[in-house]
Amino acid sequence: MAPRIRVLAALDQARTQYYHFKAIVIAGMGLFTDSYDLFCISPVMKIFGRVYYAPSGSVDGSGSGPGVTPPAVVSATVGVALLGAVAGNVVFGALGDRVGRRRVYGACLLLMVCSSVGSGLSVCRTRRCALASLCFFRFLLGVGVGGDYPLSATIMSEFANRRTRGAFIAAVFSMQGFGILVSSAVTMAVAAAFDHYTGYPAPLDTPECADLAWRIILMAGAVPAALTYYWRMSMPETARYTALVERDVVKATNDIGRVLADLDLAAVAEEEVAAAALSPPPVTTPPPPPRPSYGLFSRRFVRQHGRDLFACAAAWFLLDIPYYSSTLFQSQIYRPWFPPAAKVNAFQEAFNVAKFQAVIAVASTIPGYFAAMLLIERAGRRRLQMAGFLLMAVFLFALAGPYNGYWRDHAKTAGYIVLYSLTFFSANLGPNTTTFILPAELFPARFRSTCHGLSGAAGKLGALVGSIGFLWASQQKDGAAAGHLPGIGMMYALFVLGGICLLGLALTYAFTPETMTRSLEENESSVQAQSQVGDGGSDAGNGSDGLRFHELNVLMEAATKSPVSMASSHLSMSPILPHRMSL
Repeated sequence: MAPRIRVLAALDQARTQYYHFKAIVIAGMGLFTDSYDLFCISPVMKIFGRVYYAPSGSVDGSGSGPGVTPPAVVSATVGVALLGAVAGNVVFGALGDRVGRRRVYGACLLLMVCSSVGSGLSVCRTRRCALASLCFFRFLLGVGVGGDYPLSATIMSEFANRRTRGAFIAAVFSMQGFGILVSSAVTMAVAAAFDHYTGYPAPLDTPECADLAWRIILMAGAVPAALTYYWRMSMPETARYTALVERDVVKATNDIGRVLADLDLAAVAEEEVAAAALSPPPVTTPPPPPRPSYGLFSRRFVRQHGRDLFACAAAWFLLDIPYYSSTLFQSQIYRPWFPPAAKVNAFQEAFNVAKFQAVIAVASTIPGYFAAMLLIERAGRRRLQMAGFLLMAVFLFALAGPYNGYWRDHAKTAGYIVLYSLTFFSANLGPNTTTFILPAELFPARFRSTCHGLSGAAGKLGALVGSIGFLWASQQKDGAAAGHLPGIGMMYALFVLGGICLLGLALTYAFTPETMTRSLEENESSVQAQSQVGDGGSDAGNGSDGLRFHELNVLMEAATKSPVSMASSHLSMSPILPHRMSL
């Protein structure tokens, strides 16, 4: 086994401390902003349609009804944000490995804050200009949100201990649920305030100040992200990046000692001494020559990590198709429960949409996240992902089978809403959470953020397929809504989504490994060991994440000069690296 760096071993064994919970909140604000902007756009489009698209029967006849924004416009506002997220995942993920997690982290959050404000601060008052400005800033917002995914997951995985790592990363991801809830609350508050201020206007009477309401809702998403900017910038670089990528073990030890109290390096040293006493004496043979480092997508990378990258990216892609499609499916759910658009004004319609989103979040989304946090370290990532995919398929098929014969005319029954809510619960319990966790645990430190970004980009491409594809495919062949092309119908669209979930289940079973209770370095070592069978050589001299033999000697010499490290160990040899190495 490759020699371990003592500060990293101590991190794996560290008790849960206050800083871990602080890191959850700081890292989770990006995910909070993501879900806020994703879910507030539906009620915002209701107000936007009332302001910029005239009702049916008007002079220009440009809209299909009061408050109805044309589907091409809805597709554009959703699609540009997802395309931006794809770019952000790839670019910021790569920068996180090249420049450092901490340096890129603040820039990513700052981009989200500025683009959230820019989404609402458009000075345009014409339809075309306002829409162009909104799409531009939502693209930039998507870039920031996409970049936050790999950085947040990687930072949390590298700070956490091995026993609670999965639960902590799941807690970061669960901030999405609270983003949905706050998004709905802000939308309801703004809509109610404007409705009251304007004297409860008639359904087809949209006051001029409605153009201000949707802007306030969008800009409010910048507030929580801006409040955490200082704490993001004050976070130290993760010890794993400093030790394994920057090759500065002493700085890693000093940095992590400033934020985590009682980091017991001496206990790790005692375990090493006990293990050395029980092991046979090392064979004094000259070490093998250092093997050359390998790059991303090199032949060696594909051999060692290609299977894991495929598993993470493909599972995320398959998940986001039904997950984002189900988000758009909400309009079919809440429509029978609230008055039609022609009988309410712009503020009341936006209020009703946000109210329904809040109910779904409280009843299914947030409980799903909490269930994942409770079960992730008991059931494991792989089992939870398979269970989630299976349950999603079951509930989607339950909606699809009797849809034309029963659900279409009985959409107001409790069973219909329960089945729909359970699809969200199952997704958040399983693959929606685990696809965020696994890429942060499977790859070496110098590729971890990049590979997570590539996996997340694949997911956003799936979201793009689900969001836009489902919007059109769900239309009936003989009765498509105005502005839509005929599709395959809701029943067949739901069957397709259920089949995609079963495909995700099969892919997880065949390709996804388990990472529970293992350190990040152990996950990498096991992959290397498997790939080197019959390889004609050994990487024993490389150390974790490709630390080569001569580099370990340099680190050992530097570590012996560190007063912080010397104080943490009573041994006479190197305080950072183990006494005995299999070199």
